[in-house]
Amino acid sequence: MWQSYVNGLLVAAGLIMAIGTQNAFVLAQSLRREHHLPVAALCVACDALLVAAGVFGLATVLAQNPTLLAVARWGGAVFLIWYGSQALRRACSKQSLQQGENQTVRSLRAVMLSALAVTLLNPHVYLDTVLLIGSLGAQQTEPGAYVVGAASASLLWFFTLALGAAWLAPWLARPSTWRILDLLVAVMMFAVAFQLIVTP
Repeated sequence: MWQSYVNGLLVAAGLIMAIGTQNAFVLAQSLRREHHLPVAALCVACDALLVAAGVFGLATVLAQNPTLLAVARWGGAVFLIWYGSQALRRACSKQSLQQGENQTVRSLRAVMLSALAVTLLNPHVYLDTVLLIGSLGAQQTEPGAYVVGAASASLLWFFTLALGAAWLAPWLARPSTWRILDLLVAVMMFAVAFQLIVTP
């Protein structure tokens, strides 16, 4: 059970830590203290539901078809290696998270609708969260523990951003910080890909 939990935690952490529209949105809201906690909660809930849908929706199909299971296994390994390589490439380049200057206060409804759009209209959420994390979770001995692990990573990450963004703003703006994060992402992705390849 713990192995499945840790796998879910590491895979999800590696995927959500990279700079992206969702992270940028949460950080921007947090720096402005504009409904940042509801936004973080919404992102966590969406991630948990999408991961669970992917894990339990694909589990039956994969279990009944060894060919699809092999495709998911090797496809997941290839994608993880590619994703880790992208993170490694980003780690070797200069980048920082740019925050918007707009200080207009918006309603909770407007902010939550924007957060939903950023989360659900991003095609990567379906590739990463539903297909990749879901297919990997379907192969775990304890898929439920895997889902909880993935949800835990999302919970820790988004609430860390929401609660610590203002305090960490100068640190988060440094390219060196995201370089370190991307290096950690690459290590996580390569480690999980290796596990998939060597597992009989």
